[in-house]
Amino acid sequence: MSAPAAHRKFKFIGCEILYREACHLAASTPHVVDVEFLRKGLHDLETKDMVAKIQQSIDAADASGEYEAILLGYARCNDGLVGVTARTVPLVIPRAHDCITLFFGSRSAYREYFDAHPGTYYKTTGWTERNVGDTDGEYAQPAYGQTGVMGKLGLAQSYQQMVEKYGKENADFILESLGDWRKNYTKFLYLSMGICDEDDYIRRTQDEAAERNWQFEQRQGDMRLLKKLFWGEWDDDFVIVQPGRKIVARNDDRVLDAE
Repeated sequence: MSAPAAHRKFKFIGCEILYREACHLAASTPHVVDVEFLRKGLHDLETKDMVAKIQQSIDAADASGEYEAILLGYARCNDGLVGVTARTVPLVIPRAHDCITLFFGSRSAYREYFDAHPGTYYKTTGWTERNVGDTDGEYAQPAYGQTGVMGKLGLAQSYQQMVEKYGKENADFILESLGDWRKNYTKFLYLSMGICDEDDYIRRTQDEAAERNWQFEQRQGDMRLLKKLFWGEWDDDFVIVQPGRKIVARNDDRVLDAE
């Protein structure tokens, strides 16, 4: 485990759904952390496009010569980190399958809930306010003007948009043939992180659950994993990618690694 020292300087590069949590932690850590956020829809792009965008931001931060390490606010999402390379300073990333782990505080806490509650769609402040339109139109505007995977499958439009464009019979055929992602879910879980007044976000999620006839649950989130990232307390829950090495995926408890 790396021993935390006061007043180290890091760069945080992460998904904008972590905006409130990351800004809060950057303001409260004993270290100096500059933050940069990339658009939420980045994980909906093809893997190579996500890798290229993240690498571009890393290279710019690395070239500045200002930072001791670059912290990544991402998980294994879409394998969009696989192949990302550390240049002259280390990269630090949580070992996590997806970003929801960061709001649960650990892989084990998320896995326990995930296994016990299949069909759950997760919400936080970021997943609510950084959404493009409503949940039906979530994939309608992929990040950086690129066509995402869902768009290429023809699933970027809401059902109503499909009806208006193709007619009801054709819209029904498209969803039956390609699949409607909503049929896999029966519940919303809202994770409260305690950073701001979340009443409006909670109410909006409750209303959406009622509209879909889904269950609703509210649960207290856990900042523990993110706090360790910002505090420089990098234990076995993190991958430290040394200069010249790259991120790889592991199909075991490590989730991500370096080689």
